[in-house]
Amino acid sequence: MVDSCLDCEYCGDGDEQYCIKGATGTYNGDKKHGRVGGNQTTKTQGGYAESHTVHEDFCLKIPDNLPIEKAAPIMCAGITMYSPINHWGGTKGNKMTIGVIGIGGLGTMGLKIAKALGHEVVAISTSKNKEELAK
Repeated sequence: MVDSCLDCEYCGDGDEQYCIKGATGTYNGDKKHGRVGGNQTTKTQGGYAESHTVHEDFCLKIPDNLPIEKAAPIMCAGITMYSPINHWGGTKGNKMTIGVIGIGGLGTMGLKIAKALGHEVVAISTSKNKEELAK
């Protein structure tokens, strides 16, 4: 996502992906709020673009001491797993038992995040060969 209206109730709650007026996606998104640069009649081109203007609310600085190859998974799998943990109160200091179903790329990221936040973590998988990875 590169933009949203930033005015509706969902944007106000930090749920810009549900923007009533429509969020602007990174790739093939309509430039509907006037803050994404370039020709406003064209779609966004994401990683295929030579440059890309993003509203400041939709970008972040990667610290100089974090190698880019380690930052990339945090931007996708990391936020995918952090978001529900945060939504259900897992970042508020309350210790919880958090179950992660499926121990693939997303699942392992979820296990790491929940563990780093100090929760009891339960890995759920139908594959016996994922047991060692989960531990």
